[in-house]
Formats: sequence, C-alpha cells, structure tokens
Amino acid sequence: METSRSDETRPAADPWPDYFADRGHAQARRVGAGVEGVVYALGAGRVAKVWAGRPPSELIRQVYADIAAHGLPFATPEILDVQEHQGVVVTYERELPGVPMRGDSAHEEYERELPVRHKNTLLAVLRGLASVPGTDAMRRLTVQGDDRPLWQGHDRFQDALAALVARAVARNGAVLAARVPDFDAGVRRTLNALRSLPDAPVTAIHGDLVPPNIHVDTAGRPAAVIDFGFCTTAGDPAFEAAVAAAVYDMYGPHAQEHTAELTRFFAQELGYSPAALTVCQAAYALTTYDLFGPDERDGHFRWCAEQLRRNRVFGPA
Repeated sequence: METSRSDETRPAADPWPDYFADRGHAQARRVGAGVEGVVYALGAGRVAKVWAGRPPSELIRQVYADIAAHGLPFATPEILDVQEHQGVVVTYERELPGVPMRGDSAHEEYERELPVRHKNTLLAVLRGLASVPGTDAMRRLTVQGDDRPLWQGHDRFQDALAALVARAVARNGAVLAARVPDFDAGVRRTLNALRSLPDAPVTAIHGDLVPPNIHVDTAGRPAAVIDFGFCTTAGDPAFEAAVAAAVYDMYGPHAQEHTAELTRFFAQELGYSPAALTVCQAAYALTTYDLFGPDERDGHFRWCAEQLRRNRVFGPA
C-alpha cells in the first residue's frame, strides 16, 4: 500500500548538535554518515564521530598514530580524545582535507572509460600505504565480522587470511553456497591458493579503499584517506590493491570492466602477480559476504556471490 508523504515516519530530531554546543562547539553540524557512525564538523580543524558500529579501541588509536608517524603525502585519521555519552562512544579527531574522489557507485553512475586521474590517485594511495611497515598494533586488530585478531596464531599473512576465510565461510556459507555453483570446491581452491602465495612485505592495509574514503585536492591528487577499521590490518600490499580494484565500482553498469582494468593496471604498475590479485579478490568476497546482510536481499551479499561466480581462482580451471 502506498502512503503519502504526510504519512511517512519522520526521523527524530538529531540531539548531537546540541550535545556538542553544550561542550563549546556552537557551530557543530552533521557532515556525513556511514556504517560506523555519524560525523559532525566542529570547526577549528576538528570533527567528532558518533559511533553506531564497533567503536575504536586504544589499539586502532595506536594504528592511526603508527600510520600518521610515517609522513605519507596524504593525511590519515588522528584521534585526539574519546568520550562516552549514554553508552555511545564519541571520538574527537582532526578534520581531514579534500573532498571525496567521487560518490559511491550505488548512488552515482560511473562512465565506461575509467578517468586517468582516478587511476593515478588510486595508484598513489596504494604506493603510499605500501610504504608503511606493518606494526604489532596492526597485527593485533580484528577485522569486521570476526572475533579474534587476524594474525593470532599465524606468522604469515597468507595463512592468517586463509584462516579468516575458513571462519567466515563457517558463519553463513550454506546461504552463499546456494548462490554460487561448486562452492565447497571453490573454497578449497581459494584456501590452497592463499596458502601457496609466496612471502611478501608486510605493510599497512586499509582494506576499504572505496572512492568516498579517498579525499582529493582541487588538482585531483590524494589529500587524505579516511575510515580505517573495516578491514584494517598488516598484510601483503597486493591484497590492498586487489580489493581496491574490486570495490572501486561495485554496482555500476561497467563494474566488471572497471575491476578487470584496474586489476591489470595495478599488476603492471606495482609488479603484483595477476593470480595473487585474483585470489585476494576471492578471499575478500568470502570474508565480507554477510557483513551487511546474511542473504541475497542484501546488495553486498549479491555482489560477493557475483564476484565468486566469475573469479578464475575460485571457479573450476
């Protein structure tokens, strides 16, 4: 049954601007929202994040410090203070420069031809993060949907990632198997391929380099990278490149072409094995498929199933 606009449920008034005004930030205004929470600009180069998802720990604060200390050519988050209000965590952070590289492909249709400036921006971000050595704090992080530090019990990222895949498949893999042919055999092929990957440098991994998480300046150069935490860890920088290629355009009409082009581009420019990038893309789909919804009613679930159906490592040879 259709309803008129007057019958629609109206959102409750936002209490947070008044909360921040009472604490000396009279001009506080909401500027963005995501899976983790809502961001408010406070002025004077500061923002506040009201956390709805998993709040940051002292560990992620240390990870931010580890990355910021490395002197990258773009800014990264820095938590200045943490408070709690009625059971809700609020972090105060420095405001990061730039504007999003572009909107999410779920809400903005991408053109067929990949803009050169976007390819170069992604490449610069990947090179920058790959220059930051992985630290103990990064290794101790959990990733979204999991209950233990990714590296716990492992000395190699490839083995840690394979173990994460196995745990993730055990959660709701039967539902995914109903959408992906030859699922169990595909999981075995992926696990074997991950464990067979050669050792690689261990560097900082953001894990969610979608275009809105990369801010650019007026010339299109990377100015900041935001929203660490979803899949942040220490690991093989090829994993970062593989995921960045896959999530640049997830839902647009040319998404498959864009993923293939970026995968080739990163392999050529960064010297990564195309097969390694492909298996990392399968691993990403197998570890995130149920994080926003455990079945095909969720767009990310459907995207992960489609990724696996066409992945050359996951699928039969």
